[in-house]
Amino acid sequence: MALGTLTPPAEADDGLETLLEFPDNRLLIDLCGEYDRNLAQVEHKLGVQILRRGNLLAVLGEPEAREQAGAVLLALYGKLEAGRAIDAGEIDGTIRLGGSDEGTGARDGDQMELFRGGRVEVKTRKKTVEPRTAAQKAYVQALFAHELAFGIGPAGTGKTYLAVAVGVAMFIGGHVDRIILSRPAVEAGEKLGYLPGDMKDKVDPYMQPLYDALNDFLPGKQVSKLIEEKKIEIAPLAFMRGRTLSNAFVVLDEAQNATTMQMKMFLTRLGEGSRMVVTGDRSQVDLPRGVQSGLRDAERLLSGIGDISFNYFTAKDVVRHPLVAKIIEAYDADEV
Repeated sequence: MALGTLTPPAEADDGLETLLEFPDNRLLIDLCGEYDRNLAQVEHKLGVQILRRGNLLAVLGEPEAREQAGAVLLALYGKLEAGRAIDAGEIDGTIRLGGSDEGTGARDGDQMELFRGGRVEVKTRKKTVEPRTAAQKAYVQALFAHELAFGIGPAGTGKTYLAVAVGVAMFIGGHVDRIILSRPAVEAGEKLGYLPGDMKDKVDPYMQPLYDALNDFLPGKQVSKLIEEKKIEIAPLAFMRGRTLSNAFVVLDEAQNATTMQMKMFLTRLGEGSRMVVTGDRSQVDLPRGVQSGLRDAERLLSGIGDISFNYFTAKDVVRHPLVAKIIEAYDADEV
């Protein structure tokens, strides 16, 4: 089935309009969304007006905004043709990327089957994950192209989520034998010793975001089975000491809370056939006053090593509620 087409601008009552033709009316209904809410989202974000005329959509507004809206609508229609559902997050991500599916960056053998037709997407058991910003796209590509990659930026930018998605995809594809997810168990306002239960019970709350990400990509029963078989490990950073992590996809989350010695210990665990991802937010250090963050030291010491990738995110890459980006920007502005 042919993708929607973009026709030359035609005269409209209030200026110029761009006409888009979509051959499948059923998919056009899905594109518009219930009560045209998908169209309303595009209109609000890009400052255009979209009118439906049979199997045509007319986009009215400034030429640049019309062009971007047209590209976004065609890209969303293409996702529907490929059998993918679209939601508010998908629409927001497509708008951020300007409707472009063009990818850049190094390719790493058959793993890059995940980069289909230039589109960057990561297939897991439960869902297909696609970066929603240019920075996220570059980050995912770096995870495949480099054995050691850093993702640094504020909360809500998908640093850990995308890293776990890539880890699951590589595990499913047989490129690694294990997934190891770790975090420093730093006491942020509540002492570990006062939490109820044994050590696992005390530590698991710190690890919960990692469990949540895994459960997004793998069926719950499979996650439990793989954890039981030690094919997936979720453990505090301290448990990594003395180990060599071979043929594994290893993620260190909340790395800003690792000390310099802990960071060095972790990075030197890298073994043959493994990939490491280090994620962190420099604005949320929970270490005691006067203790240097190992993430800052790693940036300073390792940024000149070409085989190591450093990817940075800003508030513009936040893919949670739009208010989260505004909150981050407000705090960042106050620190200047």
